[in-house]
Amino acid sequence: MSRRTRFVIVLTLSVVIAAVASTGVFYAMRRIAPIEKPEPTVPVVVATQAVAMGTLLTEEHVKVAYWPASTPVQGAFTDKQQVIARGLLASVVENEPLTNTKLAPPNTGGGLPPQIKENYRAISVKVNEVIGVAGFVVPGARVDVIVTIREQNDSTTRVVVSNVQVLTAGTAIDQDKAKDGKPVPSTVVTLMVTPDDAERIALAAAEGQLMLTLRNPLDGAETSTPGITRTRLVDTQTHNTTPDKPGAVESGGAPKAPVRTIVKPKPAATPAPPPVHKVDIIKAGKRVQEILQ
Repeated sequence: MSRRTRFVIVLTLSVVIAAVASTGVFYAMRRIAPIEKPEPTVPVVVATQAVAMGTLLTEEHVKVAYWPASTPVQGAFTDKQQVIARGLLASVVENEPLTNTKLAPPNTGGGLPPQIKENYRAISVKVNEVIGVAGFVVPGARVDVIVTIREQNDSTTRVVVSNVQVLTAGTAIDQDKAKDGKPVPSTVVTLMVTPDDAERIALAAAEGQLMLTLRNPLDGAETSTPGITRTRLVDTQTHNTTPDKPGAVESGGAPKAPVRTIVKPKPAATPAPPPVHKVDIIKAGKRVQEILQ
């Protein structure tokens, strides 16, 4: 093999190897993801742990985290000192940003007072397991207040305040205390009402016995009823159709059909006939008798 032939063979192999290597490097570079520039961030104050409503925030409750600048948190804080010594108006979870709507104004403290809205008052009523709807009247629930006043001749029951918010159940001011829908036993329930409603509740508690009725949170309509008296209650039960006692079973084991007693109205009394008056009239020497009605 001549020198020229060896040169051509070596050159050809070099070109082929270079082409294969270049092709491999090209496809390898395509598989590598492009390096993205880091997204700009902003400092945001977040909770270091789950914190209950009404808690007065301290250094151990908060920290500064970095949040994407493209999705800012409205009302967030950038400095921990802006939230220290302020009360929580709503419970927060770990790493949740703290916003101005979740914090009480500065120098108002923590606990219950910051929860009271402007022009409203907090009033507590004594309850038991029955009055407190078996413990299901929890913070955040909506209730109606009913009073029963007993008098010598009659008794009256009616709604005195409608659709009011429960602030506390006993000493619990956080609805999360009632986990999984479990009742919260308490002897006192605190309600947030207007000053006028506070007067009505205070007078009702002094003059009669209070009861609470639990409302659906989506039902915001005011309760408007005429109330009920003992006389009307008994009169209604007397004239209404009354079924037999529930749960009655026939001898065959099948539920007994309710028997209804219909009270027939009394027949109307027949009106008395109009009175008849007779008058004697003398005409041309003759006596004539006429009847006047």
